[in-house]
Amino acid sequence: MELDVAILRRTSVRYFSDEAVSDDTIRELIKAATRAPTASGLENWLFVAFRSEEARKRAFDLIAEGMVEYYRAVNLPEEKIEKLKNRIYEEGMYRAPVYIAVFIDRRVRFLKGREFDEIEFIWSVESAAMAIQNLMLKAVELGLGTVYIGVTNFQAIEEKVRELAGLDDNYYLVGLIPVGYPREEVKPRGRRKGIDEVLKFI
Repeated sequence: MELDVAILRRTSVRYFSDEAVSDDTIRELIKAATRAPTASGLENWLFVAFRSEEARKRAFDLIAEGMVEYYRAVNLPEEKIEKLKNRIYEEGMYRAPVYIAVFIDRRVRFLKGREFDEIEFIWSVESAAMAIQNLMLKAVELGLGTVYIGVTNFQAIEEKVRELAGLDDNYYLVGLIPVGYPREEVKPRGRRKGIDEVLKFI
């Protein structure tokens, strides 16, 4: 599949079939991810695939916990939150055969002074985010679906994801990505903002 086709076909998939994703396929995704640009050539990313039944259940529960926290943060009425919880737990939204957590190791540095802490952290997060995009585009090529989960970055939940991965607080979770074969036909999102709305020439 051509890259431009994969870019146009990529969309957030929230419902997955039970079909397993093989180890070799996961390796293909990570191989694509690690071809992303990486600030200062550090490659200070770590990819953790939660694929055992126990790990997947825990990752799923943490996503659900994060979604509820998010809904409450935006003041969604409790009755609507209950309906959304039903979509998660009863309909299986976000339940996937594998979850890939993408971390950065804060200890891997290029600029050593404390005055560079923030900028190096930003660069590392940007590098990991580009790796995630590569992973998602490769997934499209392989007939897989993905969705970026941001709610696992709520502090209490991020700590639990790190604990599930067996990592200490030197690691920071950039994203948790459910991966699997789509349950239904994938229909990319419609119109985005027009180019003239988001592009400025100087």
